[in-house]
Amino acid sequence: MSKEILINITPQEIRVAILENGILNDLYIERSRNRGLVGNVYKGKVVRVLPGMEAAFIDIGLEKAAFLHIADMSQKDKKNDYNETAQIGQILREGQTLLVQVLKDQLGTKGARLTTNISIPSRYLVFMPNADNIGVSTRIDKEDVRERLKSELMAQENRIEDAGYILRTAAEIASKEAIDGDIKYLNRLWGNIKEMTQAHSGELVHKDLPLYLRVLRDMVDEDLDVVKVDSRATYSSMCEFAEKYVPEVADFIEHYPGERPIFDLHGVEDEIQKGLERKVQLKSGGYLIIDQTEAMTTIDVNTGGFVGSRNLEETIFKTNLEASQGIARQLRLRNLGGIVILDFIDMLEEEHKRQVMRSLEKALEKDHARTSVSEVSSLGLVEMTRKRTRESLEHVLCSTCHTCNGRGSIKTAETVCYEIFREILRAARLFEAKELLILAATDVVDLLVDEESSSLAELEGFIGIPIRFQVESLYTQEQYDVVIV
Repeated sequence: MSKEILINITPQEIRVAILENGILNDLYIERSRNRGLVGNVYKGKVVRVLPGMEAAFIDIGLEKAAFLHIADMSQKDKKNDYNETAQIGQILREGQTLLVQVLKDQLGTKGARLTTNISIPSRYLVFMPNADNIGVSTRIDKEDVRERLKSELMAQENRIEDAGYILRTAAEIASKEAIDGDIKYLNRLWGNIKEMTQAHSGELVHKDLPLYLRVLRDMVDEDLDVVKVDSRATYSSMCEFAEKYVPEVADFIEHYPGERPIFDLHGVEDEIQKGLERKVQLKSGGYLIIDQTEAMTTIDVNTGGFVGSRNLEETIFKTNLEASQGIARQLRLRNLGGIVILDFIDMLEEEHKRQVMRSLEKALEKDHARTSVSEVSSLGLVEMTRKRTRESLEHVLCSTCHTCNGRGSIKTAETVCYEIFREILRAARLFEAKELLILAATDVVDLLVDEESSSLAELEGFIGIPIRFQVESLYTQEQYDVVIV
C-alpha cells in the first residue's frame, strides 16, 4: 500500500490529508482560533467534587469546567495515606490543585475530559511519569520482538526508574541509540513541565506539538511514500524537526511549489465536500445514507442502481461487501465516533453475513481509532463503537442550520398558512382590532393570496376584520407575525 501525506498551510488553519493508494482516508484540521487541546497539560484547580459520580469538575482556564473521573486517575493518585484505593471524595477537595492532561476535547455541550495519567509521546516512546510499568504497542505482535524491546528499554541507564514507558510501533526497527535519544528528550521535557508546576492554577504547563509536526511524530510508517507541504517556512521547520528527532523521515519530506492548490491537484477538496453529504455513492451504483445525531450515527445501505448480478441475493451480497469498505472509509474520513448502527441490506445466507462482517472488520483494522463491532442482530443491524477523541468533520466545518435548527426539514408553506389561520382566529377573539397585518415569507404570502384566497375570504367574513399581507424577505418559511392594527 502506498501512502501520501499532503499538508496545506494557511495563516488561519492547517489541513493534513492522508491518501492510501491515492484515496483520501483521513483528514485532520487544526485552526489557529480553536486549536485542539488533547495532549495539553494544565495545572488544574478542583471546583466541585461529585462523590455520587466518583468524579470532579476541574478549572483549567477554559470557559467550561473540565471533567475528571476516578477511572482516569493514575493508580498513584488513587491511593490514600494507608496505600489503599480510595473514593474520589477522599482524594480530592475543592480548591486543591493538581497536574492534569486533556484526554478529550470539548465536544458540543460537554467540557474537556481530563486524566492524571500524564503521557508524553516521542517518536518511539510514550513516557508516563505517574505509572511504573513498561508496555509494548499491540501492533507489535511477535512475542520475541516484544520481549527484546522490553529488556533493551529496562537496560537503558537514562530511564527514570519509577516511571512508566510504552514502546510505540515505530520502536520495532529503532536502534538502541535512537531509543536512548528519545529517553533523554523526554527527560528534558518532563523536567521543564515539573518546573512549570509553580504556575498559577488554570495555566497551561505543556502544549503539544502543532499538527504538521505531530504528523512526523505519529503518522509515519513503512508504507509512507512522501510528505508534501505547500509552505516553504513550514517545510524548513519540518526538516529541522525530522533531522533532530526522526531522521529516517527527513528524505520523504518535499516542498510543493506549484501554482495549483495541493488539495485541488489530488482531488482532496472534492472528497471533503462529499464527506459532508448525507448520501455516499458506491462504485457499483449502490449508496450509503449517513445520519449523524447527538446519540449515535446510523448508516443505511441501499442497492440503488446496481443490478449487475444474476439473482437478488448475489446483488445484495456484492453491495454489502462494497458498502463494508465504504463504511470503514467514511468513519475515518468523517471522524465519526461513539455508537454507530449499520443497516446492511438483509441477507438470507449465513455465509454471506460472515463474509460481510469479516470484510468490515478487516477494513477497520487500518483505523487508528479503537473500534468494537458486534454480530448481526436479530433485526439485521450491526452495532459498533468507535473511540471519539475529537470533533467530527461535520462539527468542525459546519454549524446548525438557522432555518431548520438542525432538524433537517422545515414546515411546508401550506402548513404555515393553516397556522396563520388559527392565529388570526385567536387574535380576533382576544383583542379588539380594526385590522390585522400578516408578516410572512414570500412563498407563504403567495399561497395565501392565490390558492388559499377563498379560505381567506371566508375567514375574513367570519371575523369581520380586514386582513392585509406584507412580504418580509428576511423571514424564513416558518416565520410569521400577526400584527393588530
